[in-house]
Amino acid sequence: MEGSVSFRFLVGAIFLGIFVGCGWSIENAADSATAVYVVTLKKAHFNEELNLKNQYHSRNGGSQRVNRFDKPSNISHIDRMNGSYVSQMHDSLLRRMLRGEKYLKVYSYHYLINGFAVLVTPQQAFKLARRREVSNIVLDFSVKTATTHTPQFLGLPRGAWAQEGGYETAGVGIVIGFIDTGIDPTHPSFNDKSPEQTYPVPEHFSGICEVTLDFPSGSCNRKLVGARHFAASAITRGIFNATKDFASPFDGDGHGTHTASIAAGNHGVPVIVAGHDFGNASGMAPHSHIAVYKALYKSFGGFAADVVAAIDQAAQDGVDIINLSITPNRRPPGLATFFNPIDMALLSAVKAGIFVVQAAGNTGPSPKSVASFSPWIFSVGASTHDRVYSNSILLGNNITIAGVGLAPGTDNMYMLVSAIHALNDTAAKDMYVSECQDASKFNHTLVQGNLLICSYSIRFVLGLSTIKQASETAMNLSAAGVVFAMDPFVISYQLNPVPMRLPGIIIPSPDDSKILLQYYNSSLEKDETTRKIVKFGAVACILGGIKPNFSLSAPKVMYYSARGPDPEDNSVDNADILKPNLVAPGNSIWAAWSSRGAESIEFQGENFAMMSGTSMAAPHIAGLAALIKQKFPTFTPAAIGSALSTTASQHNKYGGPILAQRAYANPDSNQSPATPFDMGSGFVNATAALDPGLILDTSYNDYMAFLCGINGSAPVLLNYTGESCGVSTMNGADLNMPSITISKLNQSRKVQRMLTNIAGNETYIVGWGAPNGVSVKVTPKRFFVASGQQQILNVFLNATMNSTTPSFGRIGLVGNHGHVVNIPLSVIVKISYHSTNS
Repeated sequence: MEGSVSFRFLVGAIFLGIFVGCGWSIENAADSATAVYVVTLKKAHFNEELNLKNQYHSRNGGSQRVNRFDKPSNISHIDRMNGSYVSQMHDSLLRRMLRGEKYLKVYSYHYLINGFAVLVTPQQAFKLARRREVSNIVLDFSVKTATTHTPQFLGLPRGAWAQEGGYETAGVGIVIGFIDTGIDPTHPSFNDKSPEQTYPVPEHFSGICEVTLDFPSGSCNRKLVGARHFAASAITRGIFNATKDFASPFDGDGHGTHTASIAAGNHGVPVIVAGHDFGNASGMAPHSHIAVYKALYKSFGGFAADVVAAIDQAAQDGVDIINLSITPNRRPPGLATFFNPIDMALLSAVKAGIFVVQAAGNTGPSPKSVASFSPWIFSVGASTHDRVYSNSILLGNNITIAGVGLAPGTDNMYMLVSAIHALNDTAAKDMYVSECQDASKFNHTLVQGNLLICSYSIRFVLGLSTIKQASETAMNLSAAGVVFAMDPFVISYQLNPVPMRLPGIIIPSPDDSKILLQYYNSSLEKDETTRKIVKFGAVACILGGIKPNFSLSAPKVMYYSARGPDPEDNSVDNADILKPNLVAPGNSIWAAWSSRGAESIEFQGENFAMMSGTSMAAPHIAGLAALIKQKFPTFTPAAIGSALSTTASQHNKYGGPILAQRAYANPDSNQSPATPFDMGSGFVNATAALDPGLILDTSYNDYMAFLCGINGSAPVLLNYTGESCGVSTMNGADLNMPSITISKLNQSRKVQRMLTNIAGNETYIVGWGAPNGVSVKVTPKRFFVASGQQQILNVFLNATMNSTTPSFGRIGLVGNHGHVVNIPLSVIVKISYHSTNS
């Protein structure tokens, strides 16, 4: 599932213009038309007062932060005081700004940004925007949420885990923060009763655990070290339903429990679904710690004000990694896609040393569909892995039809009986009876011991009918199994495997379903006079889909995984930034499920669920990043991203190129070799990422210089960060990223990359493949670099033709001690020397 966000920028002098442009005219707005606004204050206004307050506290014996080993630590007294003091200053400022008027402050932000969220009318928002203390004000926007085998597929048991001392210590001391739908603390994936060793709470983490009726005392432990929820913006709108959404960190959806266990779930937890054993599950970093910041909810999604509050709190608590499952449903308007409250808060998190992972979005496969934009955020696309579950049915005429369904097979051939031919008298007027949702509609004698054919209509897609209910109907009628034939009006719908307790299969193709029904109808014997059925002649055997098969064509980029190039703004401009950064397993992922999870009806009441999406891929990277952080504790966020990117693979298990699905309909028949705009640097290589040899590092100041290089960005950046822009000509291609992307190559360009050797002394040979229409030269072609030293790589690109078609190449560095570093090249528009206009 992907995120859905609507952004509206109200910055500085253009505040009123955007308001009117979006249909929010100040003149005709009703006084009662209140909304939540995120207000950022000029930092200088408060930093001076806060520093004076801290100095006073220090002189008077301020306490120091203390971690308690018995349970997740509380925020220290000095942190509480600072937060309380800033909140009081925000209250005072609002009273002065809106003297005598009604308003409701929702949040005070005081760690990553200085500001607050407030419920006001448009007139009051306009008044706030004109105050000298206010840097900018943004209308709150809505957001939505975007494994038993993947550790083996990624080579963790004999690779990355072995390097860390085994799964027993993989991720020790690292805290991953999840901004999602919460967590089910009762799940065995999150208990701290490890027989191998204890879970000491990391000293650098200071989060707390909320206690509510839904999340009682003892829910947190040494594994789940922090849990909070953020819903103030939703509550002010009157849409929060405490019964469904849980006013606590408890996960009423399932998505948050799923993502947390992919990254950091305990090792060796049995996956039992619908009574079938699907193996044992493990997170990527099974001994890392989990901190939950619930800001998304089943019934309405979420809001940016709550998400920013969650990010702010996670950074204050001291998480090492943030996993984010939120993407916009359209590009942010304004100067550039990077300037939105969530991305700017995450920039501050990166400044604090936090590695940020975000799902790329599920809006593929069209170009420029990626929904994670900023270079300081590690954006992850979704691929397959090599384990696949397939099912099939053998008909009595010797035709085999492929299908899906996590269900056992039958031991013999059984008679087929269609639901519409097994009705009792009470079902005559039920137009949906063929969907098998009510056992009372059927003749038990006709169905008993036979295979019941049910119709899979659009109502299943909409959730009005369910496989689970149809399976229960078949069980109540003592059927030998159930077969779902796809309604011809359901076109090109992609089905995930669904668990069934009894033998069953879903035939996803309308054409194959037609073959089944033709055989069934041709085998019926009817009375010549009454035309009533006197004999059901069709028989079939379900072969079963419990045991997986393994494909050598994996990985491949899924059709829904969002694609580059990275849009810089709402116009046709592209950013000189590679997105997605890479791909990871995201399709058909087994992971923990909340006991009250409602996102998937088919997995309700189960302990595990199989889900697909880029939000399943992102926590794979969050967990692997924890292993890198554990091995290299001084790595910056950019260094972690570099280690993951430069070591990524461009080949599948056959040794051939990774393929990308190009269409929603029949995706396996519409695929071609993946480009960097499909898969970024490639498919994650967990073991190689722990020994990258060379890294490309990028600092917060580099990101600021890049943002300052965007024309007209200086006032926006000053508003968000409180920092002034000097003269900057840096663009995205100049950032020291582990990729080179040039949206417009006007004749020629020189790009440099600074490589840092984190391994032993090594000699590298440099090779490259040029993008079509571009000549490339890289110097030096060979170099020696000592441990801890740096080497500059000069890359010269020349357009040799005029073209607007993206083309791709790659720079490869091979060291004499086995390190291999890959840097993808992407050039979109090419203008050669012979061009007369651009």
